[in-house]
Parts: sequence; C-alpha cells; structure tokens
Amino acid sequence: MNNSISLDYQINRFGFWCVIFVLATAVVSLLLPLDAPEGYNAEHADRIAWLNANRGAFIAGWLNQIVAMLTLSGVFFAMAWQIRVENALRAMLAGMVVLMSVVAFIIPKFMAVWTIPLLAETAASGAVGAQMSDTLLLLLNVSIPFSLYTSFDFLGFWLYGIFALLVMAPLYGKSKSAKISAVTLGLFGLIYQCLFILLLAGGIEPAAINNYFLSPSILLVISVIAIAFNFKAAMKNQVEG
Repeated sequence: MNNSISLDYQINRFGFWCVIFVLATAVVSLLLPLDAPEGYNAEHADRIAWLNANRGAFIAGWLNQIVAMLTLSGVFFAMAWQIRVENALRAMLAGMVVLMSVVAFIIPKFMAVWTIPLLAETAASGAVGAQMSDTLLLLLNVSIPFSLYTSFDFLGFWLYGIFALLVMAPLYGKSKSAKISAVTLGLFGLIYQCLFILLLAGGIEPAAINNYFLSPSILLVISVIAIAFNFKAAMKNQVEG
C-alpha cells in the first residue's frame, strides 16, 4: 500500500466511522432534551426554571449535538475527498464550505453548553447581571427560529446546502450507493436554497420556519447512510489492490 493509497484508505475509514457516530448521536438525541418541553411556545420564566432544573440533561443534549455536527462534517469532508479526481476545484470549495459550516454551528452549540446555563442561573438568582442575563436568554432562545441563536444554526444548514450543490454531480456515478447519496444530497441542497429564497420573498411565516427548514434534513440522513457503503467498498478495494 503506497502513501497515496494509504491516505485514501485512512480518509475512507474516517468517513465510515463518522457515519457510525452520526447515527449513534441521532439515537442519543432522541433521549436528551434540547429545550423546555413546550419549546417555541414556552413562557420565558418557565424556560428559565426548566433550564435550571434540567441543567445537566440540557448540557448533555447539546454536547451530543456538537459530536453529531463534527462527525457529520467529517462525513462531508470525506465526500469532498472522494470527488477530488473528478473535479478538484469543487472538492476544494466543498471542503472550505464545510469548514465554514463548522464555525457557524460550533458558535451556538458552545453557547448552549457554556453560556445559556450560566445565564439561566444568574437570571433566576437575581445576582449581579440578572437583568442582562434575562435579556440575553431571549436573544439566545434555542427554539425561536428567528433568534440570534438559531440564525447561526440555519446559517450552518444553508452552508450544507451549498456543499450539497457542489458535490452532487461529481459524486454521482461512482457506485449505486454514491448515486443514492448524490441524489438525496442534491435534493437537500436544491430544496434548502429554494426555501431560503421563498423565506426572503416573504412566502414563509416566521412561526413555520422550523417546520419548513428542518424537514429536509432527513435527506442528509439518507445520504449519509448510503455513502457509508461507498466508503466501505473503497476501503476494501484499496486493501485488495
């Protein structure tokens, strides 16, 4: 196995294991809360009380989301590597877009782990900075689709959509699993950009943003599962070759 093949093998193995972690974190996310039960409709005072009563579970839920985001980004990096022969420029641009999405996603998720629990504690205790904490908690509401917090999250998903449009054509045709992954990824990218245009044109009510923009994410799950078979086949070919 020469150095080039060895690097290919390592990246495909990295992508494959990232898929495993993505699926594992998806299961864990069903067990951990990310916000108060009533979410978007919860009263501000009730949310503060819930955050203080469920601090550990809230932090664990968002730590799991950080792992999910990083491993999904790892899958995308491995996808970008796979298309480097067909279109090196798109592969480089796709890698850059994924890196930007990591920055966009890590900011709100880190705030959920570090800042929000401290703000809730300070707001409830009435200590110095309680008024500021109360205001910041409104700005960093994790469920309101037009809060400062969720704006970063949707920026990350928009960048995923750009990534999808960059890689869908070069990825298509390598194998059946790659075709499925390319088609579902491409659909996600197209749908997300169309929804973004529709939102800017005033065609989506603010309260309905989450329903519209989070629903296409199932296409990412299908794409990730499909590409795992491609990663595994590539690893096998490199070992046998």
